[in-house]
Amino acid sequence: MSVGIVGLGLVAMGGALGGMSRLAMSELAGRWLGRAFPWGTLAVNVLGCLAIGALAPALDWPMTTSPAWLVLAVGGLGGFTTVSSFSLQTLSLWQEGRHGLAVTNVLVTLLAGLAAAALGWWLVGGGA
Repeated sequence: MSVGIVGLGLVAMGGALGGMSRLAMSELAGRWLGRAFPWGTLAVNVLGCLAIGALAPALDWPMTTSPAWLVLAVGGLGGFTTVSSFSLQTLSLWQEGRHGLAVTNVLVTLLAGLAAAALGWWLVGGGA
């Protein structure tokens, strides 16, 4: 798949907006819910799963390289969601001896993410 220079620009623009949104959401969640658990990362990852679940059928995934897909899904949600922060925060919980919270973070992120993606898909009429 070749997206060209315009496509790369769209991904970069979406990524910048997604990254700034992730920071804002993480900070807000930390203020509201505390920082003993990575609530912000959990929130952005689950919301990102919901959004990509809705975008995929709406934008004809996986057959698309449309500008909307590039800016919203690849760039925007790629910058908004974060596996690296999730992994580091889970490792940190484990190393601090909070094994139950580390396992909870993995299970809740995975199960809630899958459920959110399925819900997003269903909400836009993507079928089963």
